[in-house]
Amino acid sequence: MFKPADLFDLSQTEHAGLFDGCAFAWEALQRLCDYVSAHARPTLQNRCDGVAYIGPRVFIGEGTIVEDGAMIKGPAIIGRHCQIRHNAYIREDVLVGDHCVVGNACELKAAVLFNHAQVPHFNYVGDSILGCKAHLGAGVKLSNVKLAPGTIAVTHAGQSYETGLRKFGALVGDEAEIGCNAVLNPGSVIGRGAVVYPNVFWRGVLAAGQIAKNRAAVEVTARQKDR
Repeated sequence: MFKPADLFDLSQTEHAGLFDGCAFAWEALQRLCDYVSAHARPTLQNRCDGVAYIGPRVFIGEGTIVEDGAMIKGPAIIGRHCQIRHNAYIREDVLVGDHCVVGNACELKAAVLFNHAQVPHFNYVGDSILGCKAHLGAGVKLSNVKLAPGTIAVTHAGQSYETGLRKFGALVGDEAEIGCNAVLNPGSVIGRGAVVYPNVFWRGVLAAGQIAKNRAAVEVTARQKDR
């Protein structure tokens, strides 16, 4: 389930070549810097609503709107008909597909977004790949560095897969939903159409179509009036 085609519809990105020859989808992250540098052609076909900073190695497709206060350092390639909203921060080595949303106070770094992916509110996406129509709820963080030294491994069904990556956030498959304020720990893999409920701290592999949720009970008591 770790092959690129297991998680992502490769027809839903103009950058399918990034995944050529990858046995594991996370191998694309090792190539991302060189790929973006080689393919980023400084061209701005977008409209700015207000004042934004756009670096010298940035491509932005037609119909995309970049709102006031956004900062796109680059190198980056941003597709057509996207919304780059107020105060979005797009750092180095980012690929954004068509019809994507990068919202207010969101930060992207070394990230790939397939078409129609949504990162709309207060999100951090580092060293990660989001599939077509993947959606992050408000406040979701894709943590990309573990506290202990060393590279990140993915563990599934009792087997450990060494990625060789010091920084690796998550692979979020097509149409997966990550609920508000959830945290995906380094090396997480979320299958197609899977759901992570709000406030879940997830580590590891969630298979396609599965749901991860907290079972903590909510206690309701009578409110005491002030005397």
